[in-house]
Order: sequence, then structure tokens, then C-alpha cells
Amino acid sequence: MAIFGLFSKEKKEILDKGLQKTKTGLLSKISRAIVGKSKVDDDVLDNLEEVLITSDVGVETTLKIIERIEKRAARDKYINTAELNTILKEEIASLLEENGSVNGQTPFDFSIKPYVIMVVGVNGVGKTTTIGKLAAQLKNEGKKVLLGAADTFRAAAVDQLTIWAERSGVEIVKQRMGSDTASVAYDAVKSAVANNADVVIIDTAGRLHNKINLMNELTKIRNVIAKVVPNAPHDVLLVLDGSTGQNAFQQAKEFTKATVVTSLAVTKLDGTAKGGVVLGISDQFKIPVKFIGVGEGINDLQIFDKNQFVESLFSDLD
Repeated sequence: MAIFGLFSKEKKEILDKGLQKTKTGLLSKISRAIVGKSKVDDDVLDNLEEVLITSDVGVETTLKIIERIEKRAARDKYINTAELNTILKEEIASLLEENGSVNGQTPFDFSIKPYVIMVVGVNGVGKTTTIGKLAAQLKNEGKKVLLGAADTFRAAAVDQLTIWAERSGVEIVKQRMGSDTASVAYDAVKSAVANNADVVIIDTAGRLHNKINLMNELTKIRNVIAKVVPNAPHDVLLVLDGSTGQNAFQQAKEFTKATVVTSLAVTKLDGTAKGGVVLGISDQFKIPVKFIGVGEGINDLQIFDKNQFVESLFSDLD
């Protein structure tokens, strides 16, 4: 299954299965919110507001959605509850469109070679696994991929990335535990240039206990990468654990303070009912979601398609 191909039936089935817990929770809440109602009135909107907030969409994003529905109700004079599903899908998709979500399109500019991706995120969110899955899918697309194991503070991170590199058949640049992270990143990008690699993916340390140290470390990595490839990194991908709900908002807040984040990957959506966090984070931080993780398999890391995501969430409410 090609990661950059059209949204196939197989991809849709994986997405539907991965979002099942979120969908079941959301739809049951919406059904209760409109029970006994024939039109969208203040009571329905109040109930819907509570539904979205408790589904981890976030307060500010929820209020935006409610305000848009109110405007439509005022304009159209009457909206029945049967139309609510369509309206919700349209307004949520519109919000994601405004935030630049890639909508199933190729997420990287392969005219740039090597295309340098720096991956950030706290420990435990699935950062290294996301890198491994992405590397495997890119390799299957015929791209020459190189990994940089710059999370040298955690031996397990280097070991895990090495396993992924071997499994995927891609090269990896690594140093001993405790090595300077920027040095590993520099060597990885330099090796990518020398070996004519298409893509180089740099793993970074996932520590948040000291924001100043984190900021300095990530800035140093960016600076040494740019010495080898001007204007690199071309993408700074923040990996967030969707199952943590509102905690993912806090992580996004801290990392956007520490470095420039250009895209998001939200993982572990298959094991949680908190998939609404994808909507809130994208809206609040104005950062496009490029990938979502909806399972353990390599192909369960999908390019984010806003239309398919929203359709999957609301597909049983019609």
C-alpha cells in the first residue's frame, strides 16, 4: 500500500478501524445531545458544546465550531437535527483546511535532495516508532532513506531506531550513548549528501524537564544541519500521543515555544476515544497535521486526509 498514493479502500478500512473508539464515543454523545429534538436550538447547541469539549476537541476550537453553526442557523432560519451531521462535517473540515492540513497529498517536497526532517516530541509518544514506519514506507516508495539517531540520552531510542533501520533496509548514522546530539545530526546529514540520499530523518531527544536546555539543544541541531544543507531542516515534525488528550495540547505548547514546528503527527488514535484532539491541536496551533497513527502496523501510519478523517468520524450518524 503506497503511502503517497490515492486514498484507497484499504486505507479507509484501516482508518475506520483505528478511529472506532473515538467515533463510537462521539456519535453516542451527539445522539444523546439531540434526542427528542427536531431542530437545532440553544439546548442542542449547549449539549453539542459539552459533547465536543468532553471529546477533547478543546474549548476554543469547540466555541469556534458552535459559533459557525449558530451563524448558519441564523442565516438559514431553521436547521433540523438531521442536518447537524452534515453541518458538523463541513465546519470541521473547513477548520482543518484553514490550518493547512495536507489532505492526503504528498507531504514532502522531493525536489529537494536530501529532504531533511527533524522529528521532535517527548519520550513515550511513539516518536521513534513513527520515524521507523515512515522510513519503511518511504523505502517502499523507492526513496533512499537515511536515519540519524540523535536521541543519544536514551539507549533504548538508539537501539529501537537501529532495529527499524535493519527491518526497513535503510542506513542509520549513530554514535555511542551520551554523544553530542548535534554531532550525530551533522554526521547524518553529511552522510546523506555524500551517499545521494533522498530523505534523512533525524530523531531528537524527548526531554521536557528544562525548556531552556531543550531550546538550546534543538537550535544547535538546526544550526549544524543548515551548515551542510542550506535551509534545512525542511520539516520539523512534532509527534504527539493522541491518547493523552489535553496533555497533548500542553506538549504542543511547550515544543512550539522551544523550536519552530512545521507539521504534526498524532499517534495511538486506535487505542483511545480522544481522537478529537487532532482537531483542537491543529486549530489552536495553526500547524498542519501530516500523519496520524491508527494502529501498530507499518501501514497504520497514514498521511492525514481531512475529508476522510471527518467522514470516518461521522459516517454512522446520517
